[in-house]
Amino acid sequence: MPDTSRVEPTPPAAPHAQHGPAHTKITALHVVRFLVELFAIFTFAWWGFTAWPFAWNVLVGVGAPAVAIVVWALFVSPKAVIRVHPFIRAGVELLVFAAATVAWWDLGQVWIGLAFALVAVVSGVFVGRERLS
Repeated sequence: MPDTSRVEPTPPAAPHAQHGPAHTKITALHVVRFLVELFAIFTFAWWGFTAWPFAWNVLVGVGAPAVAIVVWALFVSPKAVIRVHPFIRAGVELLVFAAATVAWWDLGQVWIGLAFALVAVVSGVFVGRERLS
């Protein structure tokens, strides 16, 4: 029999750190941004259920937030189905938040709409700068 030396298994190499939205540190800014997103979805539901007459209010109250969620999942979420240029992504975000602002204005709540728009834009600028760096 030939002389065979003992083979020692080597431990697997440590995985390399991956960069991307799934591995970023969660900060207060991310929490504020998430709350802004949730408030936009709530706004669409509230607007749909209160601004429309019966039967339409159920359709719009369920449909408007559903459309916003689908658009967000397709283009804006960290695991977006369709990867787009960062400026197009920002445009889609702006469109969703502008629609929520207009919904508050349609409900006669101009100050809530303006406050929401201000928080959405400021948080969007900071998160956008962080993504581009």
